[in-house]
Amino acid sequence: MLRKLKPKRNEFFPGSLVLLLLAGLFSLTFLPTPASAQQKISGTVFFDYTFYLSNNGPITTPPPDNPNFKSNFMQFRRVYFRYDNKINDRLSFRLTLDGDTVKATDASGKADDKFRPYLKHMYLQINNLIPDSDLKIGMADTITFKLAEDRWGYRSVAKTLLDGYKDITGKDIDATSADLGINLSGKIVRQVKYGIMLSSGEGYSKPEKDKHKKLSSYLQLIPVPGLSLIGYLDYEKQDVGASAFTYKGDLYIEFIPDLTLGAEYFIYRNDKNLLDGERYNRSGLSVFGRYNLIPEKLNLFARFDRYEPNNLQAQDEISLIIAGLDWAPLNSSFRLQPNIWVYDYKDPLKKNDLIFNLTFLMTF
Repeated sequence: MLRKLKPKRNEFFPGSLVLLLLAGLFSLTFLPTPASAQQKISGTVFFDYTFYLSNNGPITTPPPDNPNFKSNFMQFRRVYFRYDNKINDRLSFRLTLDGDTVKATDASGKADDKFRPYLKHMYLQINNLIPDSDLKIGMADTITFKLAEDRWGYRSVAKTLLDGYKDITGKDIDATSADLGINLSGKIVRQVKYGIMLSSGEGYSKPEKDKHKKLSSYLQLIPVPGLSLIGYLDYEKQDVGASAFTYKGDLYIEFIPDLTLGAEYFIYRNDKNLLDGERYNRSGLSVFGRYNLIPEKLNLFARFDRYEPNNLQAQDEISLIIAGLDWAPLNSSFRLQPNIWVYDYKDPLKKNDLIFNLTFLMTF
């Protein structure tokens, strides 16, 4: 007898809809299309073999009440499957499926942690509706940290500062890599670029739960080639008398041959975040760099992050150092990325965590 699953979190993209969209993709792929259309199917896989090199930090110490604790393990961290259709020079379509383990139980309460697909992107892009600008409509990349992620270049190893904030600190901030809405980005002149997005504010994994929308914007200044200064701001009303803002500033240096340097700093202010009746802020700083040693073959990368979960609470800051190699032994579509993570906690009762990942990046 089939047993009904009871997901513990909202599954935005149920299996029946996956099959329906795949059927639609099949028909789009094989039906006659204009000669100018360009269709492409691609994929990306992040796979880790993780080792805990320390055993006395909050992450690497086996909890006494957790018999399933693992000091080393393997996992597919991300699996992307993407369909792109460039209909003509002005119109294109993208659909991306992501994969994740959904924490669920069946009717008897037995855990069911199958790796399941869900919707990450599904949008229409219109180029030059406004001169030198692109308009995206649907479930699209947000503009919150896309520029920083492109410069960091190692999403396979680690999310950028805002994207991974909750994973590191356990504290929530309103930042997501994709959302349902309208996204306009482009340039005013060569030295000035911009982006603006109106979205649901819920992210790609949840349906919209209220009438409030999130408004995001950035302005990028390029005073000289290879130097960028970015200011970012977003706003979302939470409920009556409460709002949330994110302020962020980025700096990118790309004029040194084979070297990319970047930094980003943000403050997240939510009127609902209160400690003894006083509002507190969350913030973070990230400084990173990557250097190309051998073209198409070997790169070095390193990063330092500093997290402040609550500016009114003492000794809660976390520092993180990430360093590693990016090696393509056979082809650029298959890369080995050994990397070390070192967590340092300001709380004197917490010992450092030291973690090694052997990351495999596969693309097609």
